[in-house]
Amino acid sequence: MGRAWLVAGVAHLALFLALGLATAWKIQPQTMQAEAELWSAVPKAAAPKLQEPPPPPPKPEPKPEPIPKTKPPKPTPEPEPKPDNSLRDAQIALEKKKLEDQKKKEAADRQRKALEKKNREAEEKAAKDKADKEKALKDKAVKDKAAQEKAAQEKKELDKKKATEKVKDDEKKRQQEQARQEAKDKADDAMADASRKEQMQRIQGMAGASGGPNAAGSALQSSGPSASYAGRLVGRIKPNITYPGDVVGNPRAEVEVRVAPDGTITSRRIVQSSGNKAWDDAVLRAIDKTEILPKDTDGRVPPFIVLGFRPLD
Repeated sequence: MGRAWLVAGVAHLALFLALGLATAWKIQPQTMQAEAELWSAVPKAAAPKLQEPPPPPPKPEPKPEPIPKTKPPKPTPEPEPKPDNSLRDAQIALEKKKLEDQKKKEAADRQRKALEKKNREAEEKAAKDKADKEKALKDKAVKDKAAQEKAAQEKKELDKKKATEKVKDDEKKRQQEQARQEAKDKADDAMADASRKEQMQRIQGMAGASGGPNAAGSALQSSGPSASYAGRLVGRIKPNITYPGDVVGNPRAEVEVRVAPDGTITSRRIVQSSGNKAWDDAVLRAIDKTEILPKDTDGRVPPFIVLGFRPLD
C-alpha cells in the first residue's frame, strides 16, 4: 500500500510539471506591433513658368508616384520552445516503473501462489500422513487389543485347565493317601484283631470257652445281637444324617462302631467307602451326633458292630 501511494504521488507530480511547462509560453508578455503609410499633410501646387513663347505643350506632369507604403518589419519569430523531454522521460520512467512493478507484482503473485500451493500440498500431505498414521495406530490398537483378549482368554483357559488338573491331582493324591491310610488301618486292625483274638482265645481257653478250635468268636459261648438290632441301630442313626448333595446311584458306606458297655460310642471309622466322601462324612457326623446306641433285647450292647448306610434305603 505504501509503494502504491508513492507511485501515485510521483505520477501526479510529473503530470503537474508537464502541464506547467506546456502552458508557460502563453503567459509571457508580447510586444505590440503596428503598420502606417506616410502621406503629405497639405497638397502642394507647382509655381507658374515664365511667359515665353509658348513652348510646346508641356508634357503632362507625371503624377507623383505614391510613396510606397513601408511594410512593417516582420516580427522576429520567437524561437520555438524546445520540447520538454523531462515529462516524456518521466512518463517513460513511470511506465517502465509501472511495468517493473507489474512484473514484480506478477512475480510476487506467482511466487505467493506457488508458495500457497506448496504449503497447501504440504498441509494435505501432512493431513494424509496424519490420517494414515492415526489409522495405522488405530488398526494396531485393535490388533493389540484382540491379541491381548486372545492371550487373556488362552491364559484363563490354561489357568482353568491347570486348576482342574490340580484339583484332579489333589483328589487323586487324596484318594491314594486315603487308600494307603485305609490299607494301613486295615493292616493294623487285622494285626490288632489277630493279636486280640489270639489273646482272647488263650484267655477264654484258660477260662473254659466252649468254642471249637476254628471258632472265630471271642465269647465263652456263642451269642450275638438279635435279628432286629441292626435295623434299630440304623433307624436310630439315620435321622441324624444331613446330606444336601446329590448321590449318583445308591452307594453303601460301611462303618465300624465301637461302643462302651453302657452304649456310649467310643470310636467309628469307615471300613468300606461309598466312593462319595461327602456321603461318608455325613454318616460319620450322624454317628457322632447319636452319641449313645440303644441296648439289645438282652440288655447288652455289642462292643463293636459294622453298620451299612445307603442314601436311598
